[in-house]
Amino acid sequence: MNYLKIQINNYHQKARRQEGKLFNDNDLTSCPPDLRTSMCQLPSGNRNYAVFNQNKIDCFVSQKEASLPYLTDVLMHSNNEAQIVETLYIIDRMLDDGVKGIDKMYPILSRFNNTTSPNIQVFLAGIYRKTQVPDAFGPLVKMLIQNSLRPQTANFDPNEEIGGAILSYLNPRFKQ
Repeated sequence: MNYLKIQINNYHQKARRQEGKLFNDNDLTSCPPDLRTSMCQLPSGNRNYAVFNQNKIDCFVSQKEASLPYLTDVLMHSNNEAQIVETLYIIDRMLDDGVKGIDKMYPILSRFNNTTSPNIQVFLAGIYRKTQVPDAFGPLVKMLIQNSLRPQTANFDPNEEIGGAILSYLNPRFKQ
């Protein structure tokens, strides 16, 4: 029996009662069977990138706004770095797809503002760069300073993405 399948279905049943919509039972069956397979593989060794289950990512991205409550729940309760990185990647892809409402997730995303994980920092900075939530500017600067004072060992430099996000906040082209 697949525990994650039960967790997903139970969550959606509860969410439907609260909001009257979201995933219906057929939405999950339309997703590939490997939707509930293992989480991402974080960068390691000579690989400076994470490996994701693309079918799972595509399934959540295709559900658009309907999958946001589930992703929010994962971010609120997970302490597993791989699961958090995978969820942030899904959100980042959703932003590329034009999904609305992700900027309103800042209170949930801000839970990770003090992280020292370069993997989480990179995806968080990418999301902040795209959403331009004003409250995220200070935490980005803090991350950059924190990483300068206490560099983390990683196969890549998270400060590139963090610095790019900070620059996008300062660039008048991104101002509205």
